Amino acid sequence: MNNLRNVDLNLLVVLDALLAERHLSRAAERLNMSQPAVSHALARLRILLDDPLFHRRRREMEPTLRALELSGPLAEALAQIRTVLTPDGFDPTGRHVFRLAMSDFGAGLVLPGLMEALRREAPGVDLVVTQQSRESMISAVADGEIDMAFGVFPELPSRCVAELLFEDDYACLLDPSAQPRPYPGLTETLYWSAPHVLAAVHGEAATELDLHLRSYRKARRIALVLPHWSVAPQVIRGTDLILTVARRCLAEVAPGLEVAATPVDLPTIRFAAIHARRRRSDPALRWLMSKTKQVLSARDRPLSR
Repeated sequence: MNNLRNVDLNLLVVLDALLAERHLSRAAERLNMSQPAVSHALARLRILLDDPLFHRRRREMEPTLRALELSGPLAEALAQIRTVLTPDGFDPTGRHVFRLAMSDFGAGLVLPGLMEALRREAPGVDLVVTQQSRESMISAVADGEIDMAFGVFPELPSRCVAELLFEDDYACLLDPSAQPRPYPGLTETLYWSAPHVLAAVHGEAATELDLHLRSYRKARRIALVLPHWSVAPQVIRGTDLILTVARRCLAEVAPGLEVAATPVDLPTIRFAAIHARRRRSDPALRWLMSKTKQVLSARDRPLSR
């Protein structure tokens, strides 16, 4: 291993594909190789790294701990090699895998337009998307386990950088027919007395919204905690629950529900993409960032607030 001249670096490309696909045939298809050739490369990798790397589990290949440890550094190393070989840009016509992390709120905003653009302009580019807590996303970006994360990041370590994608404000969703009578509209008194829905990945209670609300020296009652944003509006109908989310989440709501301005002052939501600082010159990430900004810009044109 100390002498790279004796190592076929193409094996690392095979390992990267196997880690992404977890399947021999799919990895072969991704690499435009035959399945026996990929199987032979895996056998050589096992000797080279002195580890089985994968175990068969039903229809997929489960990575060993050693393979998982290699996943982040390997993706980063291959990205750096691509930077050396294509310093002036990224070739979207080739095969490439981006590993991303985002909530379903971010996925709903970014993925539909982005996938449409990728299938049209860069059909060889694939995405692997996971949902994690904010802390886990930051850690995974910093450690190289994922390429980019999308969300709201009030604080970041120095190893990560953020690019602002858009700003939004909070709005409330409620069913006016289920509110206490008489219902004059959403007032501050009603806001504090009503039961609320909280959308928080992994049940996190200390969202940036609730941290800000603490400045009022009051606490709202959380009657329902959900791990997904998309289902939250559906539970409002017929209840006295109030949902406070980014206004973009409420661009389309069911008839009879009301989107109201928050009766208390709340901070602006700054939705950003983050990546590792050491990869700020990576042409692949710059290309993906540019494409994402184009998609969000096109999405905003018909958006009325």
